[in-house]
Amino acid sequence: MLTKRQNLLETIRGGKPDRFVQQYEALEMVFNPIMMHSPAPQPGQLNVVNDWGVTNSWPAGTPGAFPVHTPDKIVVKDITKWREYVHAPNVKFSDEEWEPFIKQAEAVDRNEYFVTSFIAPGLFEHCHHLCEIQNALINFYEEPECMHELIDYLTEWELALAKEICSHQKPDAIFHHDDWGSQTSTFISPDMFNEFFLPAYKKIYGYYKEHGVELIIHHSDSYAATLVPDMIEMGIDIWQGVMTTNNIPELISKYGGKISFMGGIDSAKIDYSGWSQDVIAKEVRRACDENGRLYFIPCASQGLAISTFPGVYEVTSEEISKYSKEVFG
Repeated sequence: MLTKRQNLLETIRGGKPDRFVQQYEALEMVFNPIMMHSPAPQPGQLNVVNDWGVTNSWPAGTPGAFPVHTPDKIVVKDITKWREYVHAPNVKFSDEEWEPFIKQAEAVDRNEYFVTSFIAPGLFEHCHHLCEIQNALINFYEEPECMHELIDYLTEWELALAKEICSHQKPDAIFHHDDWGSQTSTFISPDMFNEFFLPAYKKIYGYYKEHGVELIIHHSDSYAATLVPDMIEMGIDIWQGVMTTNNIPELISKYGGKISFMGGIDSAKIDYSGWSQDVIAKEVRRACDENGRLYFIPCASQGLAISTFPGVYEVTSEEISKYSKEVFG
């Protein structure tokens, strides 16, 4: 029987997996000191201000935290003066501060799991966290030079963070959040995405690959099918969060072998008050039947090994395991 790590690699490399990958089972998430220094809300917490000055809330019963953008809480009041408002947090920490996070990575059995560094938010999310979503989208059209400058600044900060992560933890994979669309469309056109974000992500993901990271896993629980060529060019190995609105079988047929797809089970269809195991079982079987054994990892679209309602994540993994025995024997 293949280890969890081996089975994932066989799946994404067109080999001979002996079962479906159960969601995040092969990824052991590790964290870093910046996340401890920059406060983030827990479920039910409201109006928590992080080190960028962004206010976030996580209302109870919702999938995750999101910025609060009442006029008084928007960080960048005027994009032409963004340097007055945006001040990147420190990424340099003492050996003592790194010690528990290094131990976290060292405790992982790397034959079984990928030591996976968790990084959020990504560049697009960072832009709208700082500017507010409508303002950010308008700024791409009205003040492109300023947005290029802001993205360059955020990219340099991410590269500095990447240097610290790689030197201290030596991760096998990174799991990078950046939602690029709604359920039915990308937030910006492919051409605009190519102009503003492709060069930046090539630098960031290229750095990780050059410093020993085997897998780049990018989370965007959205429609982003039109951005897959850019994902491939920037070095993404697995797109996590791919929703059913993307025509996943077509993407696998066209791009399998260059990138793999982790998702196919929309969280909203299984993760709700009053959820049932029967519904989850049907969604798991549909996703596996539609998308096949290779270049596809059945997974809820939500961007971590969690669920909004207790038990949903665990039952989804259980149903994947059950169906694996039917499909693989």
